[in-house]
Amino acid sequence: MMAWFLVAVAIVSEVAATLALRGTAGGIRPLNIAAVVIGYVASFTLMAYALRTLNVGVVYAVWSGVGTAGVAAIAALVYGEHLNLTAIGGIVLIVIGVVVLTTSGATTHG
Repeated sequence: MMAWFLVAVAIVSEVAATLALRGTAGGIRPLNIAAVVIGYVASFTLMAYALRTLNVGVVYAVWSGVGTAGVAAIAALVYGEHLNLTAIGGIVLIVIGVVVLTTSGATTHG
């Protein structure tokens, strides 16, 4: 259970870093750059610890899928980025895929 908590915090760190990266679009901002670097380093470090017990394929699928969905949703709210029905449908498919993977029983080293 602790490993999944680490993955969840890794996802939050990655989403925050990616949103901070978007914040540098207007020019180099040292605080945003620091947030990007810290967020990604924290995310990869936490995933590395989670991989001691969880399978890399499942962890990466969950991390990237939930992160992608989270960034898209938050960017739409914070930056006003447009999500059409096709994009929303794709995000739903990603979430369904993550659920299928995590409930497959192939999540830990066996």
